[in-house]
Amino acid sequence: MSGRPPRGQTNASSEITIVLVDDIPETRENIKKLLAFETDFKVIGTAGTGREGVDIAKDLKPDVMIMDINMPDMDGLQATNLINKAVPTTAVIIMSVQDDADYMRRAMLAGARDFLTKPVDMDSLYNTIRTVYQNHEAIRRQYEAIEQGAIAKALQVEQVGDEDRAGNIIVVYSPKGGVGTTTIATSLASGLMKEDVKVLVVDADLQFADVWTFLNLSPQTTVVDLIPDVDDLDVDLFENIVTTHDSGIKVLAGPTRPEFADEVKSRPDALGMILSKIANNYDFIIVDTSCQIDETLMGIFDTATKVVLVATPTLVALKELRFVLDLFDQLGYEPDRTLVAMNKAWDDKRGKGATISNEKAEGFLKRQIIGTIPMVDERIILSAITRGVPIVGADRDQNKPPIKQLLELSETLYTMLMGEEEEPEEEVAEKSGASRFKLFGRS
Repeated sequence: MSGRPPRGQTNASSEITIVLVDDIPETRENIKKLLAFETDFKVIGTAGTGREGVDIAKDLKPDVMIMDINMPDMDGLQATNLINKAVPTTAVIIMSVQDDADYMRRAMLAGARDFLTKPVDMDSLYNTIRTVYQNHEAIRRQYEAIEQGAIAKALQVEQVGDEDRAGNIIVVYSPKGGVGTTTIATSLASGLMKEDVKVLVVDADLQFADVWTFLNLSPQTTVVDLIPDVDDLDVDLFENIVTTHDSGIKVLAGPTRPEFADEVKSRPDALGMILSKIANNYDFIIVDTSCQIDETLMGIFDTATKVVLVATPTLVALKELRFVLDLFDQLGYEPDRTLVAMNKAWDDKRGKGATISNEKAEGFLKRQIIGTIPMVDERIILSAITRGVPIVGADRDQNKPPIKQLLELSETLYTMLMGEEEEPEEEVAEKSGASRFKLFGRS
């Protein structure tokens, strides 16, 4: 059994281009022969040292590199780190005779996409290459789009409406699902709601839009209704499309069914254009996103005032977030444009030895963590969703986790983007709390 996928199910019509890097010529030749049996694999180069591997990656830009970890001149981990920065479209698979957790951990931290143990099992080799190739598809497509100049049109569009508000666009994103981006996005929107502050939530998770579920809304219109008129968008049309939550938050709902996502994706620049055109009508626009990096998402990133990257304190989540930060560096985004929020964090006593500390995470990501939301009983969150209120409005006690931490994150962003409020802190807190309870039907 070779593990070859059924015809037409993998890799479209293209071959997976591969480079082998190992200091033992016999090993390179044996692996090359194994790969030759598969019609969707094509070995386009080999190298005997880590430094040669970096050079050949820059020249040939293969889809996948299979890299030995122990080599003279430069080891596989150093080479992988350099390749990730120089050729982010290439996915590296590390090989080693050492099969222990420390080697795997070091490989993942260096940017490897998977780990194989020597001697390599034939089926494991084939399946790992195909899986890594598929999982790296979003990154490859993104860089192809950049090279073709198919994105960032949103930066040069005419704004609509006659308001002159702050127009801060905060994009909430994680490359990993299930880390709580929608929870944080809706909570930020509620936390930023103050007197005379206008807030909009945009659900850009086009296939599985959840914002309207979290807020217990039944939108009659969604972003899909804006697409035919995106080039001539006016404020009256936009205001007729958005839905208003009981709290006063405006919501541009995502498609109500997954198949409707294609209507938005047919215009990859549409969401970026919409955000740019209506920005001056709002003080804050919070954008919830999906995990997939594509042209639509990159158009949204290009409009962002700040990108809040959400992670959990695990090696996999931080590794994937590091890839995103490397991508932003390649695109020339200023480092202070991206912020990190740590969600589902255990306290020091409960999480000791099981999760990664904020200090270590900041060192790895080279970014400051501006907010830490603790792990709590999921029933608190589920109860809020069932009632259709953001987490921060779900309880009168604002010192209760995670309400306290989500409000602190909101205040941090507010101060960062709007400056300090002029009123005394106690008065502001009292007014903000009273307003929030009133917004959510509390006396």
